[in-house]
Amino acid sequence: MLKLLIDADSCPVVDLALFVSSQFEIIPILFCDTSHRIERENVKTIIVDKGPDSVDFKLVSELKRGDIVITGDYGLAAMCLAKGGIVLTHNGKELTSDNIDQLLASRYENAKIRRAGGRTKGPKKRTEENNLAFEMKFRQICERAILQKEENNHG
Repeated sequence: MLKLLIDADSCPVVDLALFVSSQFEIIPILFCDTSHRIERENVKTIIVDKGPDSVDFKLVSELKRGDIVITGDYGLAAMCLAKGGIVLTHNGKELTSDNIDQLLASRYENAKIRRAGGRTKGPKKRTEENNLAFEMKFRQICERAILQKEENNHG
């Protein structure tokens, strides 16, 4: 069965993702640490001890090839891509082997600027357009993931 793994600690589209995944009969799992405790009725939540990357490592350990992951964490995304996951940000951007290296490099450069006392732009205020873009792309990814799973089962 296809799963949706959500890095729920800072995910503004948890409820939207749960709604869409239920229409595709994709099993959602929420991942968070003890300081966030994000739980929804009838949805499995895996809560891990607070610690650097503890949620990331638990999520990756549960991931199977072809599962869908929602995260804004490029480091986690890179690990998921390496295991054959399909990765989507909460703004509807699909992260792939073609764009992850550039995103990781940009994250690194921004962190260097901040460590040196500089400032970088934070995320823009979330809009309804962000939610619509996410939902449209997520539906496409769900359809593609189901087709890939069926092809792998029959191939």
